[in-house]
Amino acid sequence: MFDIAVFGSLFLTLFVIMDPPGITPIFLALTAGRPSKVQKRMALQAVCVAGGVIAVFGVLGHQILNYLHVSVPALMIAGGLLLLLIALDLLTGKTDEPKQTKDVNVALVPLGMPLLAGPGAIVSVILAVQKADSVATQVSVWSAILAIHVVLWLVMRYSLLIIRVIKDGGVVLVTRLAGMMLSAIAVQQIINGITQVIRGS
Repeated sequence: MFDIAVFGSLFLTLFVIMDPPGITPIFLALTAGRPSKVQKRMALQAVCVAGGVIAVFGVLGHQILNYLHVSVPALMIAGGLLLLLIALDLLTGKTDEPKQTKDVNVALVPLGMPLLAGPGAIVSVILAVQKADSVATQVSVWSAILAIHVVLWLVMRYSLLIIRVIKDGGVVLVTRLAGMMLSAIAVQQIINGITQVIRGS
């Protein structure tokens, strides 16, 4: 009752798209300045939000997009623009202001959605669930989804140890680096969306 090939294929696909190692500096930058206990809770919240969004789209993805008359490229472009706005804040240091970081739960946006549960991950899950035509493959697909979220949680949860080593100066450096990486991810996502629109026209 388990298809290891389906599990491995989807897990690797989601690992590349959701990028657990790459999320580390972004998570550290967005949660900097908060107590360790709060950061740990936010890591769990981000993973739960991402898992919930992906699960909903896995079950009802086509119906939701069709009902809203939203195409996948439009979803990609919108997600890219949102990420770009956040990346610019990281690059310019605006997230150092209390109103930007203390009162906003970044575990929900942008960490949970659209950074973890982005268009790429959502589309991959929709297609995988659609192709799963037996109980074994369905179990394998949902097991892969669960497994990647466990990996994401472990990476973010234990990345907090890095803060103890790099101190405040290192956090500032990581914040700027995360802003640059996030802006590149955002621009690439927008380019991919526009490319799909052009190909479809």
